[in-house]
Amino acid sequence: MTTQSPSPSRICRDELILQFVLMPLLFTCILFGYLLAFSAPARAEARVKDIVSFEGVRENMLMGYGLVVGLKGSGDKLKNNVFTAQSLIAFLERQGVNTRGIELKSKNVAAVTVTTMLPAFSRNGSKVDVTVSAMGDASNLTGGTLLATPLYGADGEVYAVAQGAVSIGGFKAASEGGGTTITKGVPTSGFISNGAIVEKEIDFALNSLPELKMSLRNPDITTAHRLAEVINANIGPGIANVSDPGTLVLSVPAVYQNNTTQLLAEIEKLSVETDQVARIVIDEASGTIVMGENVNIDTVAVAQGNLVVKIEETPLVSQPNPLAPEGAETVVTTAAAVSVDDGPGKRMAVLKKGATLRDLVAGLNALGVTPRDLITILQTIKAAGALQADIQTR
Repeated sequence: MTTQSPSPSRICRDELILQFVLMPLLFTCILFGYLLAFSAPARAEARVKDIVSFEGVRENMLMGYGLVVGLKGSGDKLKNNVFTAQSLIAFLERQGVNTRGIELKSKNVAAVTVTTMLPAFSRNGSKVDVTVSAMGDASNLTGGTLLATPLYGADGEVYAVAQGAVSIGGFKAASEGGGTTITKGVPTSGFISNGAIVEKEIDFALNSLPELKMSLRNPDITTAHRLAEVINANIGPGIANVSDPGTLVLSVPAVYQNNTTQLLAEIEKLSVETDQVARIVIDEASGTIVMGENVNIDTVAVAQGNLVVKIEETPLVSQPNPLAPEGAETVVTTAAAVSVDDGPGKRMAVLKKGATLRDLVAGLNALGVTPRDLITILQTIKAAGALQADIQTR
């Protein structure tokens, strides 16, 4: 039997069919693949070092009481501030000057509190910044010098000593006639850069700990379990265990014994997907409103004066795309519509996607609703049970 080879014209025709039929289909498949890849919701991840604190790696508050001298007549009035007069007398006596029975009238001295934060693992001789604040009726600390002041910890021990020229962030000026006074900033508070020298170290043997605790700065049970999974997957199984929504207990593996800092260095650079509670924080004093992205509302209608806000949900059938992953099913979803009627007619367009509190706030702001009215509306919606979030008022 003999076979006949296809003619050149037929081969060209078949190639044209492939180009005009199969190539567009291949392009469509690639395009759908890109759309599916970029339509996936973005995952908010954070480094472990940014969301947790390690046990023992912390600052310590220090505080002291001292005197600022060298003021230009803007210090405490000694008759009104007995503690300043007593401190000045005690200081002079330590210098060998007897002032008992003498009425002091100095206007160039001010009693102050000195505060600072002692960083973790600070060593003898290292320096830290300090903040100086007037205690009496001194009007200005500009040009003053802080005398040597011991700084105490919560245990009553002295951990640092502060001294130096005080830098002020504000000023106070008066006209030559004394009638006009201009004050900018707070001239009764200042700081001294590197003004305290550490005299005592806080002992903490981090490397020899058999286990270590991690504290989440924003406690959340979901985030805690995700963090434990990430650590166990990258460091070793059973290393991290969730003690409570805000605490994880790390068991130091044998390979990291007496080298806990290396373990922490490996853990803190990991990334974890964080979760947050739906919460609204309201500061009524300033009219500030801060909302999380998970805040949602149910079907509700709000009326305030001649302003009516309606939120309605309509059930819809959502079908998977032709190229959806295996297992995708047809589900029933809801399409929410937000509308506002202030009398003449609706001034907001119907939203095609699910309405969130963000959409409601944006619509109310477009109508000129003040933050005070918005706070009232949010609290009323919460009282009606239609707001799926926690409201915190400051």
